[in-house]
Amino acid sequence: MMTHKLAGICDCHTHVFPPAEAFPFSQTRHYTPALASIESLHAMHQSIGVERVVIVHPSPYGADNACLLWALQTIGENARGVAVIDDATSEQTLAQLHDAGVRGTRLNLETVGQNDPCIAQQQLLRTARQVAPFGWHIQLYTNLGVIEGLHDTIMQSPTPVVIDHFGRLKANESLNQPGFETLLSLVRAGKVYVKLSAAYRVSEAPDYADVTPFAHALIDANPDRMLWGTDWPHPFPPKGYVRTPDRIEEFHDEDNQAVMRRILQWARTEQVAKKILVDNPARLYDFKR
Repeated sequence: MMTHKLAGICDCHTHVFPPAEAFPFSQTRHYTPALASIESLHAMHQSIGVERVVIVHPSPYGADNACLLWALQTIGENARGVAVIDDATSEQTLAQLHDAGVRGTRLNLETVGQNDPCIAQQQLLRTARQVAPFGWHIQLYTNLGVIEGLHDTIMQSPTPVVIDHFGRLKANESLNQPGFETLLSLVRAGKVYVKLSAAYRVSEAPDYADVTPFAHALIDANPDRMLWGTDWPHPFPPKGYVRTPDRIEEFHDEDNQAVMRRILQWARTEQVAKKILVDNPARLYDFKR
């Protein structure tokens, strides 16, 4: 197995959850996470050779990006952010977020169960109008069915689009499953980036072995549009668990050393690994080379 000696590796999908007294959660949140400190995030990254990080604003905070801004300021120049905005977010606020290191905004359709491509299209177009002047991308957390319905909209999007967590494909189904070829076509066209992250969200197999053919297909379609992330601290409930804000939800237990080994195996060559882990995130998130 290839081991990496790469400088500038970026974990493109993480969250931090400081004490709620410091940054209160949204009253409309779907779950209440446990604590996940910047210090713990840094220690994990040191253990696997990661130097750069993207903090993705998580859903329990709604559109209040105060925690994200604090994390970016605390970590410094090796951090970038993906914010959550809404119709009320002003251009002045967007400018402040940009100055703090935010380079994208997230539309989290999957967590709220929004599977209507027409509604997704409206949200995507509205958000694109807001963030295009800043050169941001739009990060979509949704499934293959919605992605298929958004194909034409994404092809015409004035902003880059990033697809979270393998597009929520079903790794126990075939490469011919509905929507996967659409995702591949968007990748080939250079219209979307895909995060090869959180394999546990798409697979229940030991070591997520059934994800490998999909990872290879996506990488082969366009290695310049692949990203990688740990999804630390892994906010993902057990199968059958009913999320509620009334109790603290513990994080999914994941071996981050194995997460790093897996992406190196999927990449197959050091040249491709460097694109996924270093070059592509440097370009998308505006890190200094």
